[in-house]
Amino acid sequence: MPGIKGPSDYSLEPPRHPRLKINAKEPFNAEPTRSDLITSYVTPVEFFYKRNHGPIPVVDDIERYSVSLCGLINNSKELFMKDIWKLPKYTVTATLQCAGNRRTAMSKSRTVKGVGWDIAAIGNAVWGGAKLADVLELVGIPYLTSISQSGGKHVEFVSIDKCKEENGGPYKASIPLSQATNPEADVLLAYEMNGEPLNRDHGYPLRVVVPGVIGARSVKWLESINIIADECQGFFMQKDYKMFPPTVNWDNINWSTRRSQMDFPVQSAICSLEDVSVVKHGKITIKGYAVSGGGRGIERVDLSVDGGKTWVEANRYQKTGIPYIADDSSSDRWAWVFFEAEANIPQRAEIVAKAVDISANVQPESIDSIWNLRGILNTSWHRVQVRVGQANL
Repeated sequence: MPGIKGPSDYSLEPPRHPRLKINAKEPFNAEPTRSDLITSYVTPVEFFYKRNHGPIPVVDDIERYSVSLCGLINNSKELFMKDIWKLPKYTVTATLQCAGNRRTAMSKSRTVKGVGWDIAAIGNAVWGGAKLADVLELVGIPYLTSISQSGGKHVEFVSIDKCKEENGGPYKASIPLSQATNPEADVLLAYEMNGEPLNRDHGYPLRVVVPGVIGARSVKWLESINIIADECQGFFMQKDYKMFPPTVNWDNINWSTRRSQMDFPVQSAICSLEDVSVVKHGKITIKGYAVSGGGRGIERVDLSVDGGKTWVEANRYQKTGIPYIADDSSSDRWAWVFFEAEANIPQRAEIVAKAVDISANVQPESIDSIWNLRGILNTSWHRVQVRVGQANL
């Protein structure tokens, strides 16, 4: 494609922060440490998790780069960056989370298939760009459209990114047209992240950001946007990122029996402690994050220091000095909250966190009840083990 190319090997990879925990080198998949993750409500770009399926595309001429809008519309259109920059610019604070976040813990219950992730395949950023609803108006699709005049019901995003799962073809995914054309859904064609142009790992020069939905639908390095009648038939929509019951294995799986995962469920994790930690005698501060998909705010975060027998409610916050109210306009609808509480720790303790969203959805207690062969959506209670001793804090 003019202006941008997808390399065939990994010789042109961008630099990354040395403190990232590398889960796979080629393609590059990495996450920050737990402590780095909760340093800031807005995740620094260098500590935002990196999720890739192939070599990182290279832009050689930004002025020649364009995105094609085609499919079930009356008039196809090529959009260059200068065209997108002319559209009204919006900023949306939104948390992206890989569906495989916390997969490593699920694999300890029973083996699963996929890149191993701790609890930091998640990050919160201020995304800047044009609303997809405004872009679709340019090709005659008005706001709040569920079906186009030519029968389109879905919007497919196709990447420059080439991946083995597509037999060397492009990564692609789709969302319903009704979501794409709803300006309140805040779906962006983003060209900025935290006030700066996207870097290469995060989709430079242009990506989709679909707030409240698993990260797999926020396609990076856009090549085309297609209006289609049926859901995208790509690998990552049809043969991955679907939630199966624990009884399904690789011998009896039928991918067509499950819907493609979109919203992510309510989630929380403790970030101030490792899976096993030694702490000094006395009070400790327990910190972490909580988030739910679909724009559902966090109503409560419960913490236990006795494995879930008794609970206390943690403080929740987003921005310093502004009280967090889950469904208030002063809060970031699509973003995580941080939680914090102090507790006296006995000689040994299992500390547990669970979150409840504004729809009263709550994290399930056990991994076994939600185990699935791909290891996605591990939203079980997050547990860490602590003992009192000599610790270097």
